[in-house]
Amino acid sequence: MTREMNHIRRGTGKPLLLIHGLGGSWRSWNPILNDLAAERDVIAIDLPGFGDTPPLLGEVSIRTLADAVTEFLTAQDLIGIDAVGSSMGARLVLELARRGGVLGAVVSLDPGGFWQGWERTAFYGSVYASVRLIRVLQPLMPFLTGNPITRTLLFAQFSAHPWSLPADVTLDEMRTFANCPSFDELLEQLAYGEVQQGAPANSLAHPLTIGWGRRDLVCFPSQAQRALELFPDAKLHWFENCGHFPQWDVPQEAVRLILAST
Repeated sequence: MTREMNHIRRGTGKPLLLIHGLGGSWRSWNPILNDLAAERDVIAIDLPGFGDTPPLLGEVSIRTLADAVTEFLTAQDLIGIDAVGSSMGARLVLELARRGGVLGAVVSLDPGGFWQGWERTAFYGSVYASVRLIRVLQPLMPFLTGNPITRTLLFAQFSAHPWSLPADVTLDEMRTFANCPSFDELLEQLAYGEVQQGAPANSLAHPLTIGWGRRDLVCFPSQAQRALELFPDAKLHWFENCGHFPQWDVPQEAVRLILAST
C-alpha cells in the first residue's frame, strides 16, 4: 500500500474528499471543483495506478484501493472526512462507508458494481472496446475532443449531451483513460471480481446519498434499486437529463446535492 497519492487541495472550510472513476484523475472533477472549493476544503486525489499516482503492488481491486485510501487518509489526519465518489469511485466510497470509521457523510454518484446478468457483460465489453479504441486514437485526441461532433461520438455512452462538454475536460479524460497502468486489471475486477457487500439498515453512522443519472448508459438506472437494497440507509437522488457523470452533465445540481448532503 502507499501513504502517498497525488492530490490537489483547494479552498477552505470543512474538508471534502473527491474520488474519480475508472480511468479518470482528480481533473475529472474540474467542472465543479471551484464551486465546491468556494465552500469547502477540497482534496481531490489520483487513485493508485491513475493520474500521477504510482500503481499498487499486487492486486488492484475495490478492496485494495479502499485499503490504500484509508492509509492515505490516516497519514493525512483526514479520517472521518466527508467524501464524494464518481462511478468506480462511487463504489469505492460505498465500500468505505460500509466498513465504518473511515468516512463521514458520503455522496455516491452513479456507482458501478450493481449489474446483473447481461448488464455485466455489456459493461465490460463496451468499456473494454472503448479504451482500446481510445488508445489507438491518442494522436488525434486534441482534434476529436475539440470538435462537438466527434466529441459526441466519443462520449455518447457517458453523457446525455456530450457535444456541450468542455473540450479540455474531455481531452484530460481521454489522456488518462489511455495511460492508466491499472485500468485493465481494475476493469476486470469490477466486472467479474468480488461482489459489492452492503450495509444493513441502521448500521451507517453518517448520511449516505446515492445520486443517479436517469440517462446513464454505463450503470443503468434500474441498478439504483439494487444499490438501495444493499444500502437501505441511503437516500436516492435522481438527476434528470443526465448521463453517467452528473458533475459534467448537470454540474450546478451536483454541487447543490454534494453541499446539502455533506
